[in-house]
Amino acid sequence: MRRLAAVGAAVLLAGCSVEQLPPAPSSTSAAPSGSAAAPSSTVRPAPTPEATRALVRAVTDGDLAATRAAIADGADLEVRITRARTAVVAATKAGHTQIALALLDAGADPNVKDDIQDSAYLYAGAEGMTEILASTLRHGADVRSLNRYRGTALIPACEHGHVENVKLLIAAGVDVDHVNNSGWTCLLEAVILGNGDANHVETVRLVLDAGARPDLADRQGVTARQHAVARGQTAVVAEIDRRR
Repeated sequence: MRRLAAVGAAVLLAGCSVEQLPPAPSSTSAAPSGSAAAPSSTVRPAPTPEATRALVRAVTDGDLAATRAAIADGADLEVRITRARTAVVAATKAGHTQIALALLDAGADPNVKDDIQDSAYLYAGAEGMTEILASTLRHGADVRSLNRYRGTALIPACEHGHVENVKLLIAAGVDVDHVNNSGWTCLLEAVILGNGDANHVETVRLVLDAGARPDLADRQGVTARQHAVARGQTAVVAEIDRRR
């Protein structure tokens, strides 16, 4: 009888469609090659429309408590809110730091880009949002990711003289000699678009210490030192000359 029962069960199972079978439990995927850390492995409820709508409202309103409640209720963390921005990109661009951190801790993807190729990682890196940048790196940011100018997060960080972000990105392994669409490395951008103030001098020091090549010229054959001389950035020239 037991053998007959087992055969009958097998026949019934074989006759079920895929939709009739319960879904297999999801597994945590490995971090992408080049990422600084593995994404969050927190097990969350299946996304629900109600919680997802609540998340969109919460992020739009900058409401941290409501964001946390929507996350707990099973909101879709990758919902596109506006201009192809996921919740974490929208929160980052709106300057809602704690909301962005809560979303990243809950498992929001730091690498998903919006309609102008900004991810939470790239935007935070460029705009000096050090807390968010650090969190994206902890949660699997791809340090090889490029922005719409085909530049790394380090290049605009150097342009703006965001010293703490420059330190984080160098430590994460971003290529200091990557060349963007303008033909500029992070060193060239720090000089050409920087103003030679203390933060930009420190930025130049950091990237040179990390191995940036001062001899790499722009498309017109002008080096970072020559640009610095032309702009009267004497402290930058001194930093470059220390390596000669």
